[in-house]
Amino acid sequence: MEYKFTERGAEIITKNEFDLRNTFECGQCFRWNETDDGSYCGIVKGKYAQIYRDGDSIVIKNCTEQEFYEIWKDYFDLDNDYNKIRSEIADISPELKHAVDSIDGIRILNQEPWEALCSFIISQNNNIPRIKGIVSRLCENFGEKISNGYSFPSAETIAKLSVEDLAPLRSGFRARYIIDAAQKVASGSVDFESIRCTTLEQGRKELMTITGVGKKVAECTLLYGLHRLEAFPIDVWMQKALSTLFKEINIYNLGVYAGIAQQYIFHYSRLHPELVNN
Repeated sequence: MEYKFTERGAEIITKNEFDLRNTFECGQCFRWNETDDGSYCGIVKGKYAQIYRDGDSIVIKNCTEQEFYEIWKDYFDLDNDYNKIRSEIADISPELKHAVDSIDGIRILNQEPWEALCSFIISQNNNIPRIKGIVSRLCENFGEKISNGYSFPSAETIAKLSVEDLAPLRSGFRARYIIDAAQKVASGSVDFESIRCTTLEQGRKELMTITGVGKKVAECTLLYGLHRLEAFPIDVWMQKALSTLFKEINIYNLGVYAGIAQQYIFHYSRLHPELVNN
């Protein structure tokens, strides 16, 4: 993928490898919001950004070359050839080809592990608007004020709080899970860097030592927060999809890009809820 830097900011030259809506609204992140003009605004690593498509370019407004290479190149996983990955996934089975052909431009974001873990703890038994609301209140109450918003509060900051301190979030039963996660991350008993290098099973087990973190949240953290692209989160919706639309798929045979295949399965199933619900 090519990049250039103009008076507008950083420009990523891409046709169908990067679609903003499909990437930001596929359920993997909760701090990007679409504006009235079709651009998206979000905060990553304490940096506010406005991003939009113009022809064959994705423009990160006012982004410098240094900032692009320090934050956005890695965050958007721009070193990975997603068209090649799509082709490899499509070759696995006719069902997966249908799923891959149903949507363009999904990319797996390289999010900060603590933010991903905390966000997916909040996501349990929740809908996206409410998840976004809780995450927003978490940042407003405990993050640092930056231009146009607030940073995501560190695990060390949250670890010092009590469940009662989190009352303004209106996060319900999830509050004690957030506190326990923060304390384990801050103390090092859950070590993201070691999880990056260990087996998927061992990483999952370590994350599941956190109160309230089951297999689904652990798998989401591995995929979206630690960029373990072989991880495959399964919830009730995904179980239905696998048992109705993708009966021939063995998720353990999907290889190193199983997590990307999961996104296409999830999206395709949302396009055909009548099949999943039969």
